[in-house]
Amino acid sequence: MFVLKIVDLQQMEKNIDIKNKAWRSTTSSLSLPEVHGSIEVHTKGSFWKKMSAFIGPGLMVAVGYMDPGNWATDIAGGAKFGYTLLSVILISNLFAMLLQHLSLKLGIATGRDLAQACRDSYSKPVSFILWILAEVAIAACDLAEVIGAAVALNLLFNIPLTYGILITAIDVIFILFLQNKGFRIIEVIVGGLILIILLCFGYEILASNPDFVAVTKGLVPSSQIVTNPEMLYIAIGILGATVMPHNLYLHSSIVQTRKIEDTPAAKRSAIKYATIDSTASLFIAFFINAAILIMAAATFHFTGNKEVADITDAYMLLDPILGVKLAGLFFAVALLAAGQNSTLTGTLAGQIIMEGFLNIQLKPWLRRLITRLLAIVPALIVAIIYGEKGTSDLLVLSQVILSLQLSFAVVPLVMFTSDKLKMGEFVNPAYIKYTAWVVTTIIIALNSYLLFDTLF
Repeated sequence: MFVLKIVDLQQMEKNIDIKNKAWRSTTSSLSLPEVHGSIEVHTKGSFWKKMSAFIGPGLMVAVGYMDPGNWATDIAGGAKFGYTLLSVILISNLFAMLLQHLSLKLGIATGRDLAQACRDSYSKPVSFILWILAEVAIAACDLAEVIGAAVALNLLFNIPLTYGILITAIDVIFILFLQNKGFRIIEVIVGGLILIILLCFGYEILASNPDFVAVTKGLVPSSQIVTNPEMLYIAIGILGATVMPHNLYLHSSIVQTRKIEDTPAAKRSAIKYATIDSTASLFIAFFINAAILIMAAATFHFTGNKEVADITDAYMLLDPILGVKLAGLFFAVALLAAGQNSTLTGTLAGQIIMEGFLNIQLKPWLRRLITRLLAIVPALIVAIIYGEKGTSDLLVLSQVILSLQLSFAVVPLVMFTSDKLKMGEFVNPAYIKYTAWVVTTIIIALNSYLLFDTLF
């Protein structure tokens, strides 16, 4: 009897292993096939030599955490409440680090991006609904990018918003050209634009001369965040604008641009280096988000301008309040860089989602044209009818929509990476599994509250 139970157990393990391999090989196509496995990795040499091959995807993901949709909430939080909400930015980024780790681990361990994994695991009706929701999230994200870039063009060159929105359509051709030159080119350009944003906000911090002792205290959570309803609302807005659903799909795909051997040791090493890349990049995103809030607090809150919450208002007031000539200019340059960077990653995420959920290989130019039109058309209509105020409201609405979609990406991600049948030896250990579910519950609860409060 005992021997029979051992045999049954061994047979069960074999069946699980067979099912696991089947789940990872059901696709007839690779994620982003045109660049899949196109970048060589170093299996020998120093830590830095190995690490160098994995630098890039984390920076592309970090773009989503500093896009124009984040700016309004950071500015409003700093202007109204000083440095108090810095702790919320820090906590939000810690949440993001965990979720992006799960995303890259799914892609490396299974060879499936999150969209493909959903298609494999759920029925066609469920997958179709998840695809629609993901497309709505992409459209909302792209909307924020289009508006942010158009506002930046208006501030820098006085180009009307309607023309600025149309100019952003040109980047479709630019992106198409870049991807034909290799994925590393895109990563380098994204990294270069992030460097521009960093330098611009480095100047803003110096010009605004914040109280760094008070800044440090702001990193410690305060009970006021929960007890003050207005502060809680903005805090939830910061969280909702920080963790982006499209980034989870994006990261699980672009880590597969590295040529990783199909062995447990190679995958384990790749997960390690990709996690370092992701975490370090998200620290950069944290600095930029924190810098926006610190600048707003030092410039507006402590000078009595606590009602500043609009990007244009912030731009107009920076130079007069600080008594300098370049603060507004650098602010607008950083906004334009953030908008263009987000465009690159947003359109790429759109391709990943459509191909992953539907297994349809549209021509890249057609896929990106569809993505851009979904964002440009509503933004153009609102800009023509309502002007600048309308586009600001549309920017806020896009963040609410993203908040609504977030749980539909986070829940499958945590479920898949916590499932031994799907992940094998790379399944989440108990402490990560339970931490991920706690984070997921918090995100869903807070975003649901924000959505309800905004709509009703």
